[in-house]
Amino acid sequence: MRDSAAQAFKNLSIQPTHRALLCLDGGGIRGILTLQLLKALEAQAGAPCHQIFDMVAGTSTGAIIAGLIASGRSALEIDALYEKLVTKVFIKRGVFANQFIDPPVWSKVSYRKMLKEILGDLTLQQAGDRSDLDILITAHDVAEGEETFFSYLRGRARNTYGEVLLRGAMEATMSAPTYFTPLERFVDGGTTTYNNPSLAAVLEAVQFGEGDYSIDKLSVYSFGTGSRTQLIAPEEVPNPPGPDIAFWLSWIMTESGNDASDMQSDLFRANRAFSGCDYRRFQLSLDKAALANLPDLGLEAVDTTDAQRLSELTDKELASIQLDNVSYFPVMRVIGQGFVDFLRAHAARVGKPMFSYDLLTPEGKELLVTRSGDVARIAAQLGDPAWLDRQPF
Repeated sequence: MRDSAAQAFKNLSIQPTHRALLCLDGGGIRGILTLQLLKALEAQAGAPCHQIFDMVAGTSTGAIIAGLIASGRSALEIDALYEKLVTKVFIKRGVFANQFIDPPVWSKVSYRKMLKEILGDLTLQQAGDRSDLDILITAHDVAEGEETFFSYLRGRARNTYGEVLLRGAMEATMSAPTYFTPLERFVDGGTTTYNNPSLAAVLEAVQFGEGDYSIDKLSVYSFGTGSRTQLIAPEEVPNPPGPDIAFWLSWIMTESGNDASDMQSDLFRANRAFSGCDYRRFQLSLDKAALANLPDLGLEAVDTTDAQRLSELTDKELASIQLDNVSYFPVMRVIGQGFVDFLRAHAARVGKPMFSYDLLTPEGKELLVTRSGDVARIAAQLGDPAWLDRQPF
């Protein structure tokens, strides 16, 4: 345990013999939800994240937050910086720029300028050594067809990417195709299966941490940005709403990340290979069923929607909260505040400190993530020859 983390570990019910990893999902503007949770975590712990955790890992917007944590900033400080970054980063590349016709939509001019102003030419090694943190940022290398882990581990004999500029890795990881220009060979780290960087961080730490990390002595904090559900009626799937290309491109990019994240959670929670790993995931799905669990906070000060309270948001509105939908940034902030209020009340009900446990139902399912579970209908239909023969070719 780091000396600065002793009291924080007690406040969060982390075993003193454990190493603590902080893993932050991608999700564009929805990262403001993550920051509301991190501010509450720091308040519960009594210390900023960079004094609590041994490693911080992130993808895309999660990597922006992770990089700023590695630079020695608290979640409260990052919250103010993040709002400036998000509101200025989504500047249209041109009048006719369009995600499908004339991509990319957005220019990175302001983003690159702001990161340089904030971080200068700080390298991964300099950031890690100053904050006493190991760092991992994901990006996808299109030229090689593989994920690149821009990592710096303090105990490792050779750090290939130690001299990489922190702002360079933070730009590579957010260069989402059709949204932003790639950084030469690199696109957004979350375009494939690494939007949730938890498994990547654990594997990197255990494999290359020079004995500092052991799978049975890890506490892994994994924060989502709100799962954007894409539920449509089963009979509408063969002919989805809107242009097919646009629908399926968006579906594939979103669903691949959701599925990979779910599989990681299942591995940590149920697989014997990860026995002893203390895994704590904090995520909710952006639908009315999930939000009904949160306190019904007001939206009177938010201009984006006609809804006056969280309960009045429609599923259509919630489904429209995409990574670049800046107008919904204030809504996501309120959802994040509601999430924190829920965690505070839930912790009081179960008699445990906030952030001291995995957020699951007694049946082992994620507490705030909605699944339809249409098992009976599926089994009946696919067991019926007549139904199967009636389906479109």
